[in-house]
Amino acid sequence: MLSDKITTLKGIGQTTAKKLEKLGIFTLHDMLYHFPFRNEDRSEVRKIAEVADGESVCIRATVFSAPEVRRIRKNFAVYTLILRDDSGFINAVWYNNKYVMKNFTVGKTYTFFGQIKISYGKKEIITPVYETEEKNLATGRIVPVYNLTAGLSQKTMQATAKQCLDAALPEITETLPPHIREENSLCEIKYALSNIHFPESANAFSVARRRLVFEEFFLLNLGMRLLSGRRNTLTGIAFPDTDVSPFLKNLPYEFTGAQKRVVSEICDDLMRQTPMNRLVQGDVGSGKTAVGAASLYLAYKNGHQGAMMAPTEILARQHFESLKSMLPGIPICLLTGSTKAKERRETIEKLKSGEIKIAVGTHALFSEDVAFSDLALVITDEQHRFGVKQRAALAEKSGASPHILVMTATPIPRTLALILYSDLDISVIDELPPGRQQIKTYVVGEDMRKRIYAFIEKNINLGNQAYIVCPMVEESDTMELKSVVEFAERLKNEVFPSISVGFIHGKMKNAEKDEIMSSFLSGDIKILVSTTVIEVGVNVPNATLMVVENAERFGLAQLHQLRGRVGRGRDQSYCVLFTGSDSKETKERMDIMAMTTDGFKIAEKDLELRGPGEIFGTRQHGLPEMKIGDISNDSDILNMANKAADNLLKKDPLLKAEENALIRKALRDMFTSKGADGMFN
Repeated sequence: MLSDKITTLKGIGQTTAKKLEKLGIFTLHDMLYHFPFRNEDRSEVRKIAEVADGESVCIRATVFSAPEVRRIRKNFAVYTLILRDDSGFINAVWYNNKYVMKNFTVGKTYTFFGQIKISYGKKEIITPVYETEEKNLATGRIVPVYNLTAGLSQKTMQATAKQCLDAALPEITETLPPHIREENSLCEIKYALSNIHFPESANAFSVARRRLVFEEFFLLNLGMRLLSGRRNTLTGIAFPDTDVSPFLKNLPYEFTGAQKRVVSEICDDLMRQTPMNRLVQGDVGSGKTAVGAASLYLAYKNGHQGAMMAPTEILARQHFESLKSMLPGIPICLLTGSTKAKERRETIEKLKSGEIKIAVGTHALFSEDVAFSDLALVITDEQHRFGVKQRAALAEKSGASPHILVMTATPIPRTLALILYSDLDISVIDELPPGRQQIKTYVVGEDMRKRIYAFIEKNINLGNQAYIVCPMVEESDTMELKSVVEFAERLKNEVFPSISVGFIHGKMKNAEKDEIMSSFLSGDIKILVSTTVIEVGVNVPNATLMVVENAERFGLAQLHQLRGRVGRGRDQSYCVLFTGSDSKETKERMDIMAMTTDGFKIAEKDLELRGPGEIFGTRQHGLPEMKIGDISNDSDILNMANKAADNLLKKDPLLKAEENALIRKALRDMFTSKGADGMFN
């Protein structure tokens, strides 16, 4: 029953099913675990005489007379229904909705919920939700409010959730053993699912949510801990020689204290027989690539091969060039999707024979035909662009378990990192190289556009380049946001006719994107209009100006990443954030960007304002998506769940006890196809 398709429910045809699929709802189980993001208390039913202007209320009233229609102008009509109860009269009003009038019978009583408008003593309830008085699904109770997609209404979602509960709840089995529920004062799963969707009271909802948040954190923590523990059972390749001083002496600059500390932590890992599994976090420009190069140097020095994987061809090429200059004399190859067939065959042969010691590339590195002679170290750059499974695929190209080093310029709050990367040790490069100037950031409105365009032109005339980032690729009728293609054409023809303007977006083919980025890197393109496809991109030292259109549409962490595209050279760099919103939240978020360039402070604020899923997209990690837990606001439940996971693993390290069979099943369901297949059997 739980695995039955959603179309087995009454009223869910193929059209509605396809819309539900966009929300990840394919089965009854999926619907039960598609939790409302908030609730609306419609439990109090008021008398008509008691309602006040502007409030949203429930009333129970009888249809007094047949509906009336007033045609205000062409294609605009107002439909009115006169309602009464024993305290007075009120008009129910709908706009351009003639079908709603067929649903009422004069003399019959209905329950309505909507916003009250009172003008000159006349009361109206505007476009109310309604149902017959005996239904009590969307009125007269606490009602769930779900995330939707185009074409789906709250009414459809509520009815679907109710059907799922009625049909499938009897089949739901408990996941948590009784002792864990008792120790943490948690309700049973059936009560939790019933009251998260249709709570009996505000307290019942709170109790239900607490149980479900605990379970999510508890299972995620357990799963990641077990994945981490698996490392301790693997045999790695110890590096006896971890002296990096020859490498450091060869560099034209000195490592920062933070870089030295992180390299020392990596060396400690590499000396052990257990494979390293380390994440290196550091802001753009903090020197992560050089730390990776030091690690690859040690692999070569100890007689082994190393590999560095990047998410795009152009970034892989940039790493290739950087590593060649930092590691002179060491055989290094570049392998990407555009590598010519003959060169590819020769490169693969040299990797198999061990002639090539370091491979740099994209996803092409873990193609089936690629094999290594003695792969001992795997580095992935911009970890959030690769899934756990992809990382594992490259790691499996070695006879023994290779050391794994993952790097990201996306600052991750510690609380979130403890969940997302509990299978990794974490190092932080929290220091920028000396002489690096801070990027000056300004938040501006439309009234500053002419001045900003003049500023862009001035910078271009000084020999610099600029990025302009837009949130869309094509024009939209529903949102007045800048379109990359249209905007670039307008800039080229009307604003900067004497300056070369190019554009790039994610819908382009990789070869097209690489060609555009190469032209920008060489200076042929002076202004690059782009989507966030350049968030992870090449190092263009000549780019000194980042302009972001509709900045309120981006998360803070994303804006910080975009800002990091400039400031790579010696000249002062600038970031200009255009925003058309005057909301308090937008001002608060933009002020943070203007006040600090500390990526971790920004990420913490982003986590607080938007939640973990929005910031980091756990799906991109190949990790289970958090459906209800909010790390920034549920820290007490997170700590409780982590403690419970600790206690359980102390008693049963591999969860082999019969009483934990249901937990293993839940972990299987949670981590299936997430790079941990078979781990929890």
